Amino acid sequence: MSNIFALVDCNNFYTSCEKIFYPALEGKPVVVLSNNDGCIIARSTEAKALGIKMGVPAFEISETIKKNSVHVFSTNYALYGDISQRVMNTLTRLAPEIEIYSIDEAFLDLSGIPTKQLILFGNRIKQTVLKWTGIPVSVGIATTKTLAKLANHIAKSKPEFNGVFNMLNHPEAKEILKSFDIKDIWGVGEKYTQFFKRNNIYSAYDLKSADENRIKEHLGVMGQRLVLELRGTVCYPLDVNPDTKKEICTSRSFGHAIEKYEELEQAVTSYVSKVAIKLRKQKSLAQSLLIFIMTNKYAKGPKYVNYKIIKLPVPSHQTTDLIHYAVIALKKLYKKGYKYKKAGVIVSDVIPADSRQTALWQEPETEKNKKLIEIIDKINEKAGIEKIKFAIQGTEKTWQMRQENLSPHYTTRWSDILVVDMDKEKDHSNN
Repeated sequence: MSNIFALVDCNNFYTSCEKIFYPALEGKPVVVLSNNDGCIIARSTEAKALGIKMGVPAFEISETIKKNSVHVFSTNYALYGDISQRVMNTLTRLAPEIEIYSIDEAFLDLSGIPTKQLILFGNRIKQTVLKWTGIPVSVGIATTKTLAKLANHIAKSKPEFNGVFNMLNHPEAKEILKSFDIKDIWGVGEKYTQFFKRNNIYSAYDLKSADENRIKEHLGVMGQRLVLELRGTVCYPLDVNPDTKKEICTSRSFGHAIEKYEELEQAVTSYVSKVAIKLRKQKSLAQSLLIFIMTNKYAKGPKYVNYKIIKLPVPSHQTTDLIHYAVIALKKLYKKGYKYKKAGVIVSDVIPADSRQTALWQEPETEKNKKLIEIIDKINEKAGIEKIKFAIQGTEKTWQMRQENLSPHYTTRWSDILVVDMDKEKDHSNN
């Protein structure tokens, strides 16, 4: 049985998430901003048509936004993460094996689907995801991941394929590869692009036709795999059990500069709490903890940046343990007289939770503390993020990044859930 991959990619994912609960946005230009409402990081199709570019600072296009009534949203991480999980859960029910590639992309194994039914199945994927989650997707089908990426681009950019493109035995496959610029191929960065163009390789077809041994000689096995994947030889099988993260980081720029230690401590311990949750979700323990703080390198005034690494005496994913050592590190890092703009927490040397061996000279994790954290996790999972938190994290997050256009957390907070007024609905139907 030959390998058949599908790449399912959510269309304009962040803006599509915003549109689910705000139907009036359909057909309207929408953009999503980066941390502290800085730059454009997502655009709807309508916003792209206005010439709005990725990465441009929002203030630079304020006139365009005002003139064209562009709807602007702050990044809603909780909403996007939850909708992504719903999309992936839907795909898991449609395909026997799935590899989650990013927050809005997944590779599927369609090897068991008859070739003549691939387009039909691709449309079923598209329609089911839209119906169950409200998110539009495009589907690219091919014999390798690299070709599936190309096929997905065709599905997105060519309206005549209605969001699904199957590259298998396609009569125009050769012309399609010729139309793909070398820099747009999955896995080709600036270094590879420069090498290819120096050697008269300008398109995907040129690379497919190149001497794989010569490519390997100059770019190593990774370069050779690019050639082979374009020829239909699988070099990257589906990774259905990706490795757990060996390092987890949470960092943010503050909404305003911080001078007081207390505010800095609240921010850092809140980041620690997030990191600890991520560790527990992937059933891992951290052995090292790094805390860093820094001033704004672009602002006037004295500059300071520093970090502290602590080797944990016992690997842990407990919030209480990590906060304890984070505060020790922060007290050594903090200096008066500086305006801090950013802080971050990184845990590393991550190991599976079931691999820890408690040393004889160390106090084992108490069952009482373990149960406390489990209860907090369960309550927060049902009632909303940080419904219960540690006092050291504070109650008023004056330091929090600026999010002036944040949409409600429709799917992760009971207080933000949409409410339907049935009496008004009845009146409307009677009229």
